[in-house]
Amino acid sequence: MAGQSVASSHLPTASDSRPPEQSGEVLERIDRGPVAWLWLNRPSAYNALSEDLLIALQFQLDSIARDDAVRAVVIAARGKAFCAGHDLREMRAAPELSSYQQLFARCSRMMMTLQRMPQPVIARVQGLATAAGCQLVAACDLAVAADDARFAVSGVNLGLFCSTPSVPLSRNLSRKAAMKMLLTGDFIDAARARDDGLINDCVPPGELDSEIEALLARIVSKPREAIAAGKGLFYRQLEMGSEAAYQLAGQTMACNMMNDSALEGVSAFIEKRSPNW
Repeated sequence: MAGQSVASSHLPTASDSRPPEQSGEVLERIDRGPVAWLWLNRPSAYNALSEDLLIALQFQLDSIARDDAVRAVVIAARGKAFCAGHDLREMRAAPELSSYQQLFARCSRMMMTLQRMPQPVIARVQGLATAAGCQLVAACDLAVAADDARFAVSGVNLGLFCSTPSVPLSRNLSRKAAMKMLLTGDFIDAARARDDGLINDCVPPGELDSEIEALLARIVSKPREAIAAGKGLFYRQLEMGSEAAYQLAGQTMACNMMNDSALEGVSAFIEKRSPNW
């Protein structure tokens, strides 16, 4: 689907019963070989996560998760900012508890989908990533940022503690580093975000795409089955005690060893040749 643009008016889902709305192309999908690039496309709103954009993301992520031909996903953004969090103007227009509950449930489902889908997901970050935008970075499996990018969970500055962003943030950073961001709302730069564990690497803006392409090449060269099984195991065992985690990891590894790609990989190692996957 190279060059496919996704309009939210064409995105029915089981979790969304609202009538379609003509809101424009808030998300663009571009497939480059086995990699699906999803571009947040609300640059004038700093790519804030409107309901339509959340619905578009959920639709595409669900579709990609079912597609064995897609080996990896990149979440990127048009314009000067990666994502400024939720659309506060949209939220303020419907100040009802039920509306807010529905919005945060939809957002949480999308964030969890990033971890539950079998393909690795990389955040490509430029400019600002704030509040739920910072949450989006933390929820991705990997993240590479321009070295002039900045990150914050700044809701507390508006009297709104970033509760949902705290979930992936506290699972990426140390507790004290995460709490400092959450309690102060202060920005951190890309170098600090890398050192604290929020992102993997930061590079000059002109090198951002080449760095991500190199990372993607290393990932998609590995067997799909091993990557999918390993990603699933990684997140499940994080929520377990050590004994249960080892039991699950051992079972996963035993099943992985029975896979044709693993048998070929081990044979190639023993025979000192490149594997034929």
